[in-house]
Amino acid sequence: MTQDGGEDDATVPVFFLSDSTGISAETMGNALLIQFPDLHFERTLIPFISTVEQAREVVAQLDAAMDGPVPPLVFTTAAVDEVREELLKTKAPIIDFFGIHMARVEEQLGARGLREARRLHGVGDVRRYNDRMAAIEFAIEHDDGLSPRGLDRADVVLLAPSRCGKTPTAMYLALQHGLFVANYPLVDEDLETTDLPRPVRDLADRCFGLTTTVARLSRVRQERRPDSRYASEDQCRFELRRAIAMYDRHHLPTVDTSAASVEEIAAVVIQTLARQRRRPGARPQSGRDPRRGRTPR
Repeated sequence: MTQDGGEDDATVPVFFLSDSTGISAETMGNALLIQFPDLHFERTLIPFISTVEQAREVVAQLDAAMDGPVPPLVFTTAAVDEVREELLKTKAPIIDFFGIHMARVEEQLGARGLREARRLHGVGDVRRYNDRMAAIEFAIEHDDGLSPRGLDRADVVLLAPSRCGKTPTAMYLALQHGLFVANYPLVDEDLETTDLPRPVRDLADRCFGLTTTVARLSRVRQERRPDSRYASEDQCRFELRRAIAMYDRHHLPTVDTSAASVEEIAAVVIQTLARQRRRPGARPQSGRDPRRGRTPR
């Protein structure tokens, strides 16, 4: 399909199907769709397809969509064999992520998988789920330097001037990886010297500095406090310059958030943690594997 006229501006219906939350179907499907920036997609998520009867209803919906001006594209991660086999009866083109890869993984491992729904994003792994919930509580309690209590339990401490992306990064690392993340806002008093702020001074080996561009920081702050000193480019330039000087003095790993998604920022943090913990003499882990967000067994 092109974008030059006639059908060119037609919207492609896209369905994400799952017998669980549908997060995996959306993530993997959108990873493919993003490679087609000139096409327009209308996305529909249908999660929790748990019975064959529900699957038949979805198939009827997909088959009806085939009568539209543009055939739909369907992604599914249904794990239960009966549900998946029913969904595959649709006339619509369907990409079965689970079916494509599961047989090969089973062959490689020499074992049959459980083929059960809700094992990734559900509460199937109670220990991992509880780790993530505890991490979220920790991130909320330690958002924007709200509480110094228990800071020594942090896996990661994010430092940055206001509005550089600390809170969404902390929440993502907690929710997706089960890491205990505190974030600390660098204000004018902290930036008078290049010393680390007193509450995190003994946690330098866990600190990450976030930075951004002057223009982006000013634009984001303007939305919060229009025409204020806080949002002025001069103030943003001062804070970013002093923050970078602090990061450099203490050799903190830094991430430029100006053009990075929260997922990309988190990936940098995870990989940096893994490298640091492989070094001789690295501090012991707090109990969670940063690559899995769970306590090693």
